[in-house]
Amino acid sequence: MEKDLSNYRKSYERNPLIKGAVPDNPMELFRDWFYHADETDGIEEANIMSISTLGLDGFPKSRIVLLKKFTWEGFIFYTNYNSEKAKAILENPKVSLNFFWHSLERQVIIKGVAEKIAPNLSDGYFESRPEGSKLGAWASDQSKVIESREALDAKLKEFEKKFEGQEIPRPEHWGGFIVKPISLEFWQGRPNRMHDRILYALQEDYDWKISRLQP
Repeated sequence: MEKDLSNYRKSYERNPLIKGAVPDNPMELFRDWFYHADETDGIEEANIMSISTLGLDGFPKSRIVLLKKFTWEGFIFYTNYNSEKAKAILENPKVSLNFFWHSLERQVIIKGVAEKIAPNLSDGYFESRPEGSKLGAWASDQSKVIESREALDAKLKEFEKKFEGQEIPRPEHWGGFIVKPISLEFWQGRPNRMHDRILYALQEDYDWKISRLQP
């Protein structure tokens, strides 16, 4: 099978990203870009992000997760702590996040260090989840091999029966990570592939150094 993609081209024509006009703190710019994406028609889930980890097998791996909260400190998402993703993070907490909002011709590339959040914070978010999602957290041994879809559905029914008429507690193996950034790159598409790239790099004194990168 062969498909030549050399003629796939798009001209990026959005507004410029000017170094002198950005805030001192990158989380302010992320907040503004996120809210803009969230309010833009055609972007159904502005909180979709990819997370890249270095696996226990030595290979990098990226997958899509959902950002559930961002603060001045970092970016929070939730997962099964026994999953391939979480095991990779616990072995090597250096990760990369990427947000790509195609219709705005924007992406944000984040390097950071991930750590578990406090159990009570995971409890609070778990309580807000729909019942089906709570049961799924119990039923799925995330990343483990299973023989069939029927076997997976049977596990779900088992936990539906177990917790019938009860409050569903958070499993200890399920919870949140926060990614504390050490750099954020804001990428804005521009004509002739001369894209705007503004990099924030965290310094030892916790100030942010702002640089323009060549496209």
